[in-house]
Amino acid sequence: QVQLVESGGGLVQAGGSLSLSCAASGRTISTYAMGWFRQAPGTERQFVASISWTGGTINYADSMKGRFTISGDAAKKTVNLQINSLKPEDTAIYYCAAARPPLLFNIGDLRAYAYWGQGAQVTVSS
Repeated sequence: QVQLVESGGGLVQAGGSLSLSCAASGRTISTYAMGWFRQAPGTERQFVASISWTGGTINYADSMKGRFTISGDAAKKTVNLQINSLKPEDTAIYYCAAARPPLLFNIGDLRAYAYWGQGAQVTVSS
């Protein structure tokens, strides 16, 4: 089992920046990649970005390119998400997730992820 704990959420004014962190513990050797998803009220969980531990491949959802930056430490199994120029529509619960091999789905598909954190609330005020 792998446990994921997010931190860094909160209330931010529009135009500000925020950084989220996620730390994995447990059988982290079994993980292939880690990613971030977000879910606003009444919507489906949406892929934000991912980073793989093999080769350090980074992927972003097309709509997230530019303001979102994912980074991670493969040795420590930690992943961060920096969000700049925050907008009210960025308000959501942000979830950290970990995928394990074999990767049966696209890395942007939530079905690729076996482990999930409890989520961190990000609220952007206008």
